Amino acid sequence: MPALFVAALAAAPLAPARADTIAAIKSAGALNVCIWPDYYGITFRDPRAGTLTGTDIELARAFAADLGVKPVFRETTFVRFTADLADRKCDIAMFGVGITPERAAKVRFTAPYLRSDVVAVVMKDRSPITKWADIDVPSRIVAVQAGTFMKPLMRATLAQAGLLVIAAPDSREDALLSGRADVFISDYPYTRRVLDFLSWAAIVTPTTPVRPVDYAYAVAPGDEAWLARADAFVAAIKTDGRLAAVAARHKLEAIVVRR
Repeated sequence: MPALFVAALAAAPLAPARADTIAAIKSAGALNVCIWPDYYGITFRDPRAGTLTGTDIELARAFAADLGVKPVFRETTFVRFTADLADRKCDIAMFGVGITPERAAKVRFTAPYLRSDVVAVVMKDRSPITKWADIDVPSRIVAVQAGTFMKPLMRATLAQAGLLVIAAPDSREDALLSGRADVFISDYPYTRRVLDFLSWAAIVTPTTPVRPVDYAYAVAPGDEAWLARADAFVAAIKTDGRLAAVAARHKLEAIVVRR
């Protein structure tokens, strides 16, 4: 894990001690799991069937089963999940949350289980962007989703291109189709959706790493026993093969952190 992230984790202030989270979960018979239901391959609600699918949907169900309770999925966003954890609207966030210093100041993270670099999405056959070096040039507009780690990353690294921050209900795809942006930046899981569903889109990957980010599960600070239990689950799914098997079903085996 990058030294900056390690330092931020170590410096994360602890909130007042929470009640015994594990006891509360068992008493309620439910594990409240924060998810973002538009994260393809991770936590995704099928727009036709309305069912939830993805790596972390399956793993949340597995974690609940390990605890002897049922999973209850609570919708959140990358902007709101830290507050939802603090307010106890959910016991754990399981939706591919990237570890950043800003988030590490507000929540506690398990060991990572996925790692992704950034990927660019462009209009196929209509874009002058064919390689990563074509992105940061004058007059280019680069779109990112509000609340994601791509926003501070691109704000810090773009020297010539403009940055367009997209907030719901607007979408990065609409920004491309409307011509408001030339490219949008996402991660490996989200771009699987592009390849599976959007015939007009193509992806551009960096030739050298830009900023690989570890993804982990997040809990509110103040209950070390609950963090340790979540960490034990992550260690177990790596060892017993559940993580690799579930990730493969959702085409994410390339970004699994195996140790």
